[in-house]
Amino acid sequence: MNDTAMKDLSENSRMAPWREDLRGSRSAKERTSTPRVKMPELDPTYRVTCNDEVNRGLTPAQAAVEATRCLDCPDPQCVTGCPVGIDIPGFIKNIERGCVGEALEVIRLTSALPAVCGRVCPQEKQCESRCIYNKMKKQPVAIGYLERFAADNAGNVPSDTSAGQQPHGARIAVAGSGPAGLSFAGDMARRGYRVTVFEALHEIGGVLKYGIPQFRLPNSIVDREIESLKASGVEFVKDCIVGKTISYDDLLSDGYKALFVASGAGLPRFMGIPGENYIGVMSCNEYLTRVNLMGAGTEGYDTPVARGKHVAVIGGGNTAMDAVRTARRMGAERAMVVYRRGEEEMPARVEEVKHAREEGVEFLTLHNPVEYIADDSGHVRSMKLQRMQLGEPDESGRRSPVPVDGAIEEIPVDMVIVSVGVSPNPLIPASIDGLDVSRRGTIVVNDATMQSSIPTIYAGGDIVRGGATVILAMGDGRRAAEALHAALSGC
Repeated sequence: MNDTAMKDLSENSRMAPWREDLRGSRSAKERTSTPRVKMPELDPTYRVTCNDEVNRGLTPAQAAVEATRCLDCPDPQCVTGCPVGIDIPGFIKNIERGCVGEALEVIRLTSALPAVCGRVCPQEKQCESRCIYNKMKKQPVAIGYLERFAADNAGNVPSDTSAGQQPHGARIAVAGSGPAGLSFAGDMARRGYRVTVFEALHEIGGVLKYGIPQFRLPNSIVDREIESLKASGVEFVKDCIVGKTISYDDLLSDGYKALFVASGAGLPRFMGIPGENYIGVMSCNEYLTRVNLMGAGTEGYDTPVARGKHVAVIGGGNTAMDAVRTARRMGAERAMVVYRRGEEEMPARVEEVKHAREEGVEFLTLHNPVEYIADDSGHVRSMKLQRMQLGEPDESGRRSPVPVDGAIEEIPVDMVIVSVGVSPNPLIPASIDGLDVSRRGTIVVNDATMQSSIPTIYAGGDIVRGGATVILAMGDGRRAAEALHAALSGC
């Protein structure tokens, strides 16, 4: 199905008689008086003992009621707030009328990973932030919950394929199987291209597998989305590093017409303070990769991983929440988040902070580590924290943390996980002559087309942004696919 057909389908759906019937079935007053549904969750005392998914998903009855809250606005701003442009009222109205399969079909027109996005996207900052309910001072429609419901309950609805189109025959390569790469691959396959995704690791999924714990995004969900992409014609090659195992020139020699780089930002950053080389101080990337991807702590796996009783995670993003909640599940008696700003400035999702606090995590906000202290064996035993206060806003608009003179305290720890950001993987940029790279190591692209300085190379996700959400990376993949298709087809 091409882009024009997709647009026509969406417009026809909006004018469908059943849609009109739904609009008239309940008054706006009835819809807006219905309270937002609450997501069922595992009890905190149980969930810290296992990796079972915390959010349990809506029941059919809950989803049906929540779907009635959508007012099917004439100019739905929620759609403009979605980086991949999902027809949000279209899929929600299908849920309201009990057609969950059709709801998922609508989502899949623009999103390759609905079950993933329904779980990990920050809807509260994107689609839900544009919901008209916010202007009424009411809670927005639970778009993310409903997206997950459609993906989990529609049965076997494959990704939209290129049925009805003539295959282009052109071969397209993708470096990296994270959200940007998967989104791009799905869109190109739908347009009839022969797409091969090259993944450096032994599992497909990129950061969805190694970075996000199973209690937030089960691997089985990621695998299900990948199988759907395989069914649409996408091929996957594991244990293959573009830039090392195979070069860009090799790809061209093999007949590939273009390369989409989605190699992510896997290099951890540290703070450069004394003691970071002590035993027991590690990056968040290493910790989560060992546990999530390599099975550390799971029966049947021999992967070693440090286990601390007093664990500090440095940082305030979603990855920091993932790490500290994982530490609790790995036996930490005291798990702390150390963040130099206040909780209101914390970039992590409100839901993740709530879950962490319910699971016994302590929050040492307005604190910043300045030194780690080791015992005689070189293992970290404590950290010195500088108390902070908020000063004037910085370039990002957030108030800058300023040290409080003389306010330093020492806290015992036996494990520190540093989660203060990541840097782009330099392997591919360094291996291709003529590729324009920024001082931060990101690939420089045209923001509208995601095309690099080399016309046949496009890029998106963390290798361009330096760090982004799953859905923003997917949006990059969609824009790149649209632009590359236009270039190859002469549109």
